[in-house]
Amino acid sequence: MRWVYVAAAIALYIQMLVFPNPAIDTAELPMVELVVEDSGVANAVSGIIFRNRLYDTIFEVVVFTIAIMGVRFLLADEQPSCTIYQFDDAPSIVLARLGATIAALVSIELAIRGHLSPGGGFAAGVAGGTAIGLVAITSSSQWMEAIYKRWRAATLEKVSVLIFIVIAVLSLVGLELPTGELGTLVSGGWIPLLNILVALKVALGAWATILVFIRYRGLL
Repeated sequence: MRWVYVAAAIALYIQMLVFPNPAIDTAELPMVELVVEDSGVANAVSGIIFRNRLYDTIFEVVVFTIAIMGVRFLLADEQPSCTIYQFDDAPSIVLARLGATIAALVSIELAIRGHLSPGGGFAAGVAGGTAIGLVAITSSSQWMEAIYKRWRAATLEKVSVLIFIVIAVLSLVGLELPTGELGTLVSGGWIPLLNILVALKVALGAWATILVFIRYRGLL
């Protein structure tokens, strides 16, 4: 059976070389221009995610929330790990903290300007979660837990989801903010705010997952 897959892969590769896809006249399909004009944001991808396919984005946020709940549920019956594995040498700690700082700055940039340039809420949240993970593997787990509780990160995560859903519903029923001037920071109606809320949700959700894995597995 393996040879069938190999033969199919070779045939597909030859087909791509011998029979290239016909060129598409993009002048007749100005889809990007239409999306930008309709959404009011320079980043067409953000316009599609937070406007044209907003239904999908809502359920993506919900699925991510359920995944975090699932991690907590599956590990709830396990005994906390007695050993926490962390970096303890100075060069690794310095590099990890430097990487965390860079990732945090990138996260803020992507969240605030995600509707103007490549990026957006999901990418910003991943960068933020990366920053938190790098800090976690170089810091005390008790300190990370204390910071998480002090900032009420769990509550803030839930609030960000609720606000996101409310704004998304308002957008779907036609209650839009002024789009503003294309290419400026305050443009695109609800889209910049949705970007920030998604970034906040993903980053805080990643933080919660990181703490759970450290507590029960001793490692990310």
